[in-house]
Amino acid sequence: MKIDALWLRANVIKAVRNFFWERGFLEVETPLLIPANAPEEHINPVVTLPSAWQLQTSPEICMKRLLCNGHQRVFQISRCWRADERGSRHLSEFTMLEWYRANADYHTLMTDCEELLQYVATSCLPNDRYFSRNSVKIDPFAPWLRISVQEAFFRFGQVNVCDCIKEGRYEEILTAVIEPAISQYSTPVILIDYPVELAALARTKPENRESAERFELYLGGLELANGFSELTDPVEQRARFEAANRMRRGFGQPELPLPEPFLNSLGAMPESAGIAMGIDRLVMLAAGAEAIDDVVAFTPEDL
Repeated sequence: MKIDALWLRANVIKAVRNFFWERGFLEVETPLLIPANAPEEHINPVVTLPSAWQLQTSPEICMKRLLCNGHQRVFQISRCWRADERGSRHLSEFTMLEWYRANADYHTLMTDCEELLQYVATSCLPNDRYFSRNSVKIDPFAPWLRISVQEAFFRFGQVNVCDCIKEGRYEEILTAVIEPAISQYSTPVILIDYPVELAALARTKPENRESAERFELYLGGLELANGFSELTDPVEQRARFEAANRMRRGFGQPELPLPEPFLNSLGAMPESAGIAMGIDRLVMLAAGAEAIDDVVAFTPEDL
């Protein structure tokens, strides 16, 4: 890694922290080693022995419990771990930014994202204020494109996203067709309103129970953030966790324990919204780097 990339990384993290402090968010630290993460069908936690506790795949479980306890605005820049993730955009150990708002929905988070990227660009990229990916300059100050997942699959892939999900082709079409198509845009792109099958921890839309209030933010075709209006129904959330475990069994993966303290407190959560953003990827976009290796001090292969 070049020395200036480490300086850029430090400045980006400083700018992110300043952004949230200036807006009255409480910076928190939650445990990295926990009994259970939120079970997801495609994410495997790193399990420690002999306790069988897990390194966090995300700080979301504990941060949402803080909302349940009455905190209104919280953020955290934290290390996370996911087993068997390695590539030009992935590390098994990485840095995540997450923030949560009580009395808000996913539209508020989209505004946060716009203001945050503009703040980082102004603070850390004073010469041109552009992010870049594969030689495409992305202007965070230009109008952002917001497009539903359904519309994106129709427009760029000429397919119905629900059919792709049923046929097990969603990820294939997303990575082979949709992401390359939106990588050509010189502005950030938000994919919004995911089919309910991909709701994760998001609530469904009151006016359309087939869609969830979830969005993902892309710059240059690189997924940067994933946010949603929070599901606050503990019964439905437990059912989704159990469905994720059934899918894991179908993939030949072991079931994961459920985060029972989180489920027990979820009924006390007010209407809220939360989002995760990859810090390493944000630095990649600020540096115009091709690989995540270029913006971390050490890769696993260096150790």
